[in-house]
Amino acid sequence: SGLLSRLQTSAPTVQTLSSSKSFSQNIPSCLWKLGRLNHVAIAVPDLEKAQSLYKDVLGAQVSETVALPEHGVYTVFVELGNTKLELLHPLGEKSPIASFLQKNKTGGMHHICIEVDDIKAAMTELKKKKIRILSEEPKIGAHGKPVIFLHPKDCHGVLVELEQA
Repeated sequence: SGLLSRLQTSAPTVQTLSSSKSFSQNIPSCLWKLGRLNHVAIAVPDLEKAQSLYKDVLGAQVSETVALPEHGVYTVFVELGNTKLELLHPLGEKSPIASFLQKNKTGGMHHICIEVDDIKAAMTELKKKKIRILSEEPKIGAHGKPVIFLHPKDCHGVLVELEQA
């Protein structure tokens, strides 16, 4: 019984999440709500090879290629059940993906996309909070819904896309 009593008295105290302050108490109320992760976008130098990896090797459901001239990209979506991957390939020389691939020859993560319930309210509030938005107005994104991009320097190095849910 000596060992057991020493273990019981020397065991560290662990505070559980349920007994600590709720995370939501620290979040200021907004006129808009952040929703679910819609997709993670990956820039790829060879779209067909990337499609083949996800479809033929990993067995994922992969969409057809769609050109989005307004954004300067070709897109392909890979369904993952709880979210998607968006494969991005340059469309034209002025494509932001072309410049990304010049710096990252083998490709890589380009941005994350999070849904919002009110993109206009989000834009207004984020501007007040000194978060730079990369366009004056939302553009129509790959899902046919309004999107905006937030400057990566204001988002800890991550390019964040917000999409109207």
